Amino acid sequence: MVGMAAVVLTGGAARRMGGVDKPAVPVNGRSMRDRVLAAVATASPRVVVGPLVDLPPGVLLTREEPPGGGPVAATAAGLAALADHPREHDRATPPEYVALLAADLPLLTADAVALLVDRLAGSTADGVLYRDDDGRRQLLCGVWRTAALVGALDRLAEQRGGSLAGAAIRALVAELSVIEISWAGSGPPPWFDCDTDDDVRRAEEWTR
Repeated sequence: MVGMAAVVLTGGAARRMGGVDKPAVPVNGRSMRDRVLAAVATASPRVVVGPLVDLPPGVLLTREEPPGGGPVAATAAGLAALADHPREHDRATPPEYVALLAADLPLLTADAVALLVDRLAGSTADGVLYRDDDGRRQLLCGVWRTAALVGALDRLAEQRGGSLAGAAIRALVAELSVIEISWAGSGPPPWFDCDTDDDVRRAEEWTR
């Protein structure tokens, strides 16, 4: 995954789980957030966007503005952290690709991310993401061309008078060219996100 960074979004109120710190919820002894970070272990840099938490060495932490401002504001904060990071290492530009991921994807694997990267590298699209078995786009389980995503953020901010708080991810990617793929690999669906305690139990069954 040379030339790829990762932005992992950990915000959200987790209302259906009683307001817990959902990314920290363990699935068979390992937090969902750490499972997602492990799936992009070779990405550099890796940025977590959300409240202050202990993270693995080398993982950057930043916060959206305003705190709780939603996934688009969090995406902007993550990409801003990427833009700052390369200058510290004397690189001219951020990585060409960026994985944009929710932190509640405990079934995500390195192989699943690599498939997204391969499809994007072999195309002229702006991004590649998974669709679920019902045909729904999994907007926070994809890989994007960094420049395209930054451009989309700039356009959306201009349309909204400079504020990205409360904006929907659908609006962010509405004008980008996107390839949607189904998971045909071995193992459970990598796009499966955990919104309820039942989802967590199901994920635990899959990962035993």
